[in-house]
Amino acid sequence: MNRRNFLKIGGSILPAAGVLPATAAGLLHQQTQKPTAPWLRDQPADYTIRIGTSLVEVGKQRILSTIAYNGQVPGPLLRFKEGQQAIVDIYNDTDTPEQFHWHGQVVPVDIDGAAEEGTPYIPAHGKRREVITPGPSGFRFYHTHLVAGPNLNAGQYNGQVGPVYIEPKNNPGAYDREVFLVLKEFEPFFMRGGDMASDFLPDATIPELRAMQEKAEKAHPERPKGYEVGYRTFTINGRQLGHGEPIHVKYGERVLFHILNGSASEIRSLALPGHTFKVVALDGNPVPRAAEVPLLWIGTAERISAIVEMNHPGVWIMGDLADDDRGNGMGIVVEYANHKGKPQWVTPKPYTWDYRVFSHNNQPVPEPDEVIDMLFAKDNAADNGFNRWSINGVAFDMMNMSPMFHLKKGKRYRLHMRNASDDIHPMHLHRHSFELTRIGGKPTSGIIKDVAMLGGFQEMDVDFIADNPGMTLFHCHMQLHMDFGFMALFDYTD
Repeated sequence: MNRRNFLKIGGSILPAAGVLPATAAGLLHQQTQKPTAPWLRDQPADYTIRIGTSLVEVGKQRILSTIAYNGQVPGPLLRFKEGQQAIVDIYNDTDTPEQFHWHGQVVPVDIDGAAEEGTPYIPAHGKRREVITPGPSGFRFYHTHLVAGPNLNAGQYNGQVGPVYIEPKNNPGAYDREVFLVLKEFEPFFMRGGDMASDFLPDATIPELRAMQEKAEKAHPERPKGYEVGYRTFTINGRQLGHGEPIHVKYGERVLFHILNGSASEIRSLALPGHTFKVVALDGNPVPRAAEVPLLWIGTAERISAIVEMNHPGVWIMGDLADDDRGNGMGIVVEYANHKGKPQWVTPKPYTWDYRVFSHNNQPVPEPDEVIDMLFAKDNAADNGFNRWSINGVAFDMMNMSPMFHLKKGKRYRLHMRNASDDIHPMHLHRHSFELTRIGGKPTSGIIKDVAMLGGFQEMDVDFIADNPGMTLFHCHMQLHMDFGFMALFDYTD
């Protein structure tokens, strides 16, 4: 089986490989897309994706209808080689124009897959051929980028998500096999919102930011909490816990798990009793310091690559810490060779998730050429019962879509983000990667990401190099938040 035809997600054995060491500076300076060779447009596609309505068997006697890629959830694993051009044909078999977003890749605006940037839609019952130069290397993914608004049958509430792995040019070897896991919820419903639990993040609450939300709420005491989204069905690789094949392992194996939170709006946790996770990459980028942690917390659209040494034989549940979510499917069985029986779950002790564990905490970062201040705020139930979100007092206008911030090519920018709401926001920057430089008032360096969780009433700084000209979208990756104002556009002025 050659790599271009390799579409299976799960415990396939691959040649031993590893995560290449890299510097933050090297990762921030992105590669440039190669001009498309004319002859490539007439060649057979390396991958074909079809967007269409599919029936997905998530559990015993549980068959759901959803929009999916190639009739499966998650979509097929796409494996590319770093810097080697590839052809992808995308067919839209639905009645609605679609966007296909290459999340985490450095691509031009015309194929990034965001209408806000100007990417053309894939027409209903139409086709689009995309020639891409994959990069940066590592774990990326693809998903729809449609606005859903109040429609829970649209956008990322559907099954439109799939993993991408871009193999580095050099791969020295550090594990025995790879397993790709995509976490995804189904059957969404609206409910009145409440406070979002954030006690797993370091406590760095800023009283001034809390006071801003309290003042806004007092200004409209008549308004209830805005709508939030809940789910009835939870899956890993499109199956509820106990349905489908377990992950079969052998004692002594080193398994590299690539884990994607493909949710439209949920922050997920994951634990495997008796085992630890050695985190080697975040959002596909090697971390400066690989560290072992007892469990994982993964924001919406974040990816974690972690090695687990299989040294605790038995039949275990790898699952979410939330009993209700795990009970409704957010888990998968890990079964050692020559072991049978009922899968076991042991609740782990609470653990504070701090990105700085994986960083160069004492290494200074370059001073930015410019600091861009951002204040995020929530106006409860202000838009027909939905919360309205704003950046610096402005909710994104889908009709106008004017750039809010202006960049000059080659400059280093620092986004100073302040969250005047009680929600956690997984913040995403398109077509660029950024370096975490301050979290909760504490400096850090070396961690390169494209999504990072900003805690309620907290602040965070991230730096990026403006080296990919064109409209660039910045937003919270919660579907409900971005649809109701939580987006902004950058443009390049020279």
